[in-house]
Amino acid sequence: MLSFSDPRVRAFLAEGTRTGKLSYTSASGQPLVVPVWFVLDGDDLLISTMAARGKALAVQRNPKVSLCILDEQWPLTYLQVYGDATLEEDFGQAVDVLRRVIDLMAEKDVTSAKLPEIERMAREENRVVIRVRPYATFATPPRHVYQAGDIDTLTHFTSSSQPW
Repeated sequence: MLSFSDPRVRAFLAEGTRTGKLSYTSASGQPLVVPVWFVLDGDDLLISTMAARGKALAVQRNPKVSLCILDEQWPLTYLQVYGDATLEEDFGQAVDVLRRVIDLMAEKDVTSAKLPEIERMAREENRVVIRVRPYATFATPPRHVYQAGDIDTLTHFTSSSQPW
């Protein structure tokens, strides 16, 4: 059983640059998927966004979301996280999450000297945080064809969600 406490899951979520595809339902009922950067806060995933953006509005309408996190290295592996999302409007937290995301984007600490600019940006853009509290997961190990002989051992099977 795959759970958040599994060291492989923790390592997958915490190492390197972390992006995912956030899935939610629009006001018209359409399913939407948008790319997001996220950071960890204990067992939760935090996403910085503007309060007026669709994903923030969607979370207020319906807290059920999913986040598909793809490995950024080949071979393709992914973790699907199902969670309940809340919108958090604490300004200090919004600044901190935005700062952490910017550092991830740059792959180094670039924000220490730029904190006043990040605070200004968070204020002007009315930044908030989407907190995703996972309750289940689905993962797939990589299965690939690198050469013709790999087809002989290539397997596919079905699986089911596991509790987080």
